[in-house]
Amino acid sequence: DRKLERLVLSFGDRVGAQHSPDPAHDGSGVLAHPFERGDDRVRELGRRGAADAPGDVVRGRQVRDGPGVGRDPAHPPRIPLQLDVTDPASIAAVVAAAPDVTILINNAGASVSSSGILSHSDQEIRSNIETNFVGPLMLARAYAPILAAHGGETAIIDIHSALSWYAVAGIYSATKAALWSATNSLRIELAPAGVQVVGVHVGYVDTAMAAGSTDPKLDPAVLVARVLDATESGAYEVLADETSVQLKAALAAPLEALYPQLAK
Repeated sequence: DRKLERLVLSFGDRVGAQHSPDPAHDGSGVLAHPFERGDDRVRELGRRGAADAPGDVVRGRQVRDGPGVGRDPAHPPRIPLQLDVTDPASIAAVVAAAPDVTILINNAGASVSSSGILSHSDQEIRSNIETNFVGPLMLARAYAPILAAHGGETAIIDIHSALSWYAVAGIYSATKAALWSATNSLRIELAPAGVQVVGVHVGYVDTAMAAGSTDPKLDPAVLVARVLDATESGAYEVLADETSVQLKAALAAPLEALYPQLAK
């Protein structure tokens, strides 16, 4: 598939990004948020033929001897980029340094210390809004003209979380719901330019971030495969696990069905 052959990734987060120029693929490159070493998401991207899929990265540094490192040693080295999605100047600098992006994946995320929105600190609320919602939206807005200029075969993929449909995580749920709404707006506005906007809903994924949970977790490689399948097929939405399927169905039910504590 042409889109996957030219796959370019941007995992927006506050901790940094990596750009991997690849002149062998129409000048396209890779902008990636640091992955965990040995991350199955990296292996799956490489297996699917993503153009120079990102290698193993530890806190923004390329791990040269690990699996997932660029398949062609002749490719230029990956270039660490500083990216803070809450800083407009940082976003502008990344866009200037990596203007060849053809697929942007917004995966920024700040977590919360408690589930109650009334118990969050003011700083926690502001941090979640800036990182989980405003940052990804600003990054999408910054790259929108670049993606639109290609005349098709480009995409923005927003990771919403199943909690965008389930308000049990306080401000985190609220920001993911806001991102879901913004994704719908971006989808409508960018469709005429041929930019596909994909929204991804998923519960727990088996990564270090979810290590403390005993709930069922989705294999990261399975998540990537489902997202890429959807992107390749032209889909607009990915319900990556059963949790997301059930929560979307529950939106049409009475509120008391989703939140039994409201039943009288």
